[in-house]
Amino acid sequence: MTSKILAGVRVVEFDAIGPAPFCGMMLADHGASVVRIARPGGQPPTLDAGSSDVLLRGRLTLTLDLKDPVEFGHARELVSTADILIEGYRPGVMERVGLGPDACFADNPRLVYGRVTGYGQHGPLAQQTGHDINFIALSGALHAMGDPDLPPPLPLNLLGDFAGGGLMLAFGVLAAHLQAVRSGRGQVVDAAMVDGVAALMAMIHGWRNAGMWSSQRGDNLLDGAAPFYRCYATRDGRFLAVGAIEPRFYAAFRRALNLTDPLFDAQLDRRLWPEMRARIAAVVAARTLAEWQQAIDEPDACLSPVLSLEEAALHPHLLARQTLGFADDAIAVGIAPRFLSDHAEAATLSAPSVAETIAAAWPLSDSLRAFLAFPAADEPATGYRREG
Repeated sequence: MTSKILAGVRVVEFDAIGPAPFCGMMLADHGASVVRIARPGGQPPTLDAGSSDVLLRGRLTLTLDLKDPVEFGHARELVSTADILIEGYRPGVMERVGLGPDACFADNPRLVYGRVTGYGQHGPLAQQTGHDINFIALSGALHAMGDPDLPPPLPLNLLGDFAGGGLMLAFGVLAAHLQAVRSGRGQVVDAAMVDGVAALMAMIHGWRNAGMWSSQRGDNLLDGAAPFYRCYATRDGRFLAVGAIEPRFYAAFRRALNLTDPLFDAQLDRRLWPEMRARIAAVVAARTLAEWQQAIDEPDACLSPVLSLEEAALHPHLLARQTLGFADDAIAVGIAPRFLSDHAEAATLSAPSVAETIAAAWPLSDSLRAFLAFPAADEPATGYRREG
């Protein structure tokens, strides 16, 4: 499944890890023509998924040694005709290789220059190294998660890298591109993961400011304290997720689990929450996850099985939406969000390859076409190399 809503937008992505390639994937998924410039040697082995790396789908990967004058020239040529550049290096790295914003704007004043880092382009920690865990720790988000008697759990790298970084960068560069189309002038987008995660915590900050959120972990509505918003273990060691917040959903949840005791009448009485949690845990633990399926099927009870990656890829709802699925032994991941008026969304066997799209969308010089093994602009396409 593909989308064409960004067709005609040209993007240069400089190889990095985490948020920058996620942003590149999002743009490519929705029709942007993305050329990814990779460094010789690639990524460290612990991070390199090779041809299985879903994050790198949908764009042409071009390995360039930016210390080589000819290959540096190829990179600069691509940037000079791009709409958007995205990079995820520490401040100053792109300037040192000669492709900082000033150099790129000199060639292409309408360029949107997207930069994603942990701590931003300025501030006392701008040059500090780190990863997702460090950025969400500093933002206050990590402290708000988990059991009060245990170290905070790690939400993979979804919160900092992808939500606070990659998605914020994608939003920023597209917003700046809209302005560039109107004004003819590009700008730098400074997407700091600490900023992005802090913005994602806006609702929690609002609750804290209103006295509705405690700084004590495991004492709040959404951090596991509420008996109607947490996970419970089943008899077979699986888990049942409960998210029955609103009164009518809470009532349906009670019916689904047969929680008739008056103890459960006072849903929001926090003094009763520990006992309610213990009672619900005992009820859920009496059955296997499969035996809870009838309760899960209750539309308003807000109950879900906690599925493995493989199980999720086989779930009927996710299969029906092409959200997940199997392609041989690999899990295929669909695009998000969907644009229901995008009539070109369904992929066809005659859809052009990534390389054909690049060749058609970019005004490439003869030397860069030759380097890519593309035919000259007036020659028929017969096959390409370097396709990602």
